[in-house]
Amino acid sequence: MPDPRIVVLVSGAGTLLQALLDSGIRKSIVAVGSDQPEAPALARARAGDVPTFVVPMADDREEWNRDVVEHLQAHEADLVVTAGFMRVLGEPVIEAFKNRIINSHPALLPSFPGAHAVRDAVESGVKVTGCTIHIVDEGVDTGPIVAQCPVAVEDSDTVESLHERIKEHERTLLVDVLGRIVREGVSVHGRTVVFG
Repeated sequence: MPDPRIVVLVSGAGTLLQALLDSGIRKSIVAVGSDQPEAPALARARAGDVPTFVVPMADDREEWNRDVVEHLQAHEADLVVTAGFMRVLGEPVIEAFKNRIINSHPALLPSFPGAHAVRDAVESGVKVTGCTIHIVDEGVDTGPIVAQCPVAVEDSDTVESLHERIKEHERTLLVDVLGRIVREGVSVHGRTVVFG
């Protein structure tokens, strides 16, 4: 069976994307898309000779979601990876790629969902947080969990220092998980995700 065609969606600097580009996953990445025309991640993709596209956020969210679906389908995506993508994908995208959208999140879900996961972890006083790779569903960071990695919170941690440590683990975990999905495939049964 041919490797799945992966499209990565990004919004920012693209350190997660870079980890994928520097790994064996690179051969499966057929495009990188962003909601931010100036996202440094797009420059990383271009430097790696990966086609890019931009779907700027529109006033009409339904229209924006349909545009995202069109771009993903144009690249014949089998799998969509949201790596530092700061938009919530709507029903048109979720339906078109059901159980085929993978997100990386900087916390141990279901704790600390949403855009401020690292800040929320620091403010809560937890001693352990981490990162989660999960399947995207209609909620915000509520989909079935594929893999997790714990990261200790140090007494001296700031949001920035903790986030940097989490990102190191997140990059490794995302590469490992996608490698397994490419090699073995993945299936979702309710809340359970099974490789193979």
